[in-house]
Parts: sequence; structure tokens; C-alpha cells
Amino acid sequence: MTVEEFLDVVLGLPEVAQTDGHPELTGFRVRGKGFCYLNEADETIMLKATREEQEALVAEAPEVYSPSWAGGRFAWVEIRLARVDPVELAELVTEGWRLSAPKRLAGTLRQAPPPAPDQA
Repeated sequence: MTVEEFLDVVLGLPEVAQTDGHPELTGFRVRGKGFCYLNEADETIMLKATREEQEALVAEAPEVYSPSWAGGRFAWVEIRLARVDPVELAELVTEGWRLSAPKRLAGTLRQAPPPAPDQA
């Protein structure tokens, strides 16, 4: 997946705001809560997940996913865009968004994630 395709997915979610507060990372927030960060130079993202999801992804495909930091009930996973399946990434980004979005807003999103760029 390219950076541009990733941006189409993440910015297609309701009420996502892009922030540029860090020199190397572009942040994505929903109602002020961060759920994803893009390192365009490295073509990686850090995505909010549950601890269980982080562990499962890293165990399943360590060439694609690596653990980032964890705190409380959440953990962050680093994802290599060039190696990730576009459909899976769209699902993971949507789930990361749901973990940060207020429940009422999360409930407005249809159950299926936005289509991946090559699936649209």
C-alpha cells in the first residue's frame, strides 16, 4: 500500500483531523484523540490497538508488524505500508479509529471498513 492509498483510507473515516505537530510524524485524531501516526519517510504507521491485537499481529507477520509502546489497555503497533495487505490495513485503521472515537460517533460508521484503494 502506498502512502497516498493509506491517506485515502484514514481520511475517509468520520471526523478525522490531520495534525502536523511532530517533525517526523503526521498524526490523525478523531475528536482530539490520536489513533494513528504516519512516518512518511519510512513508509510506516503506528496504529492504536488492543494489547491482544498487537500481540497477535506481531506473532502472525513480524515482517509487516512490530510492537511499539503500550500503556493501560492499549498498545500501538508499527505497520510497514509496503508489506501490509490493503484490505487488512483498512480494517485495522478502522478499528484503531473506533478505539478512540466516542461511542455515539463510532456507532454511526457502518460495520464494514472503508474499501481499500484496490478494492474500490
